[in-house]
Amino acid sequence: MPQEHPYVSEAKEGKPVCEWVVAGLVCVSGILAAFGYTTAATAVLAVTAVVLGLTRIILRDHSPWKVRSVAFDATICLCFGVGLSLLALSIKMMV
Repeated sequence: MPQEHPYVSEAKEGKPVCEWVVAGLVCVSGILAAFGYTTAATAVLAVTAVVLGLTRIILRDHSPWKVRSVAFDATICLCFGVGLSLLALSIKMMV
């Protein structure tokens, strides 16, 4: 019985360049946090997430950042960015 290669949607996924830029920004954020610049690290992650969410909404199917549907990607990105910002702000207000 011949085995068929499972369907994988690489042709419909995001662009690797965009994914590598995001990975680089996550690494930059980790380095900033390791050196004690946690506010800057949080800002890098939050801004990256919000920009990705807005990019996905504006460019829709032509967006370089694709994981699932436009609604899913935008919701996850925007909620993560805004949620992380609010969490960081609430921690700053407590200290």
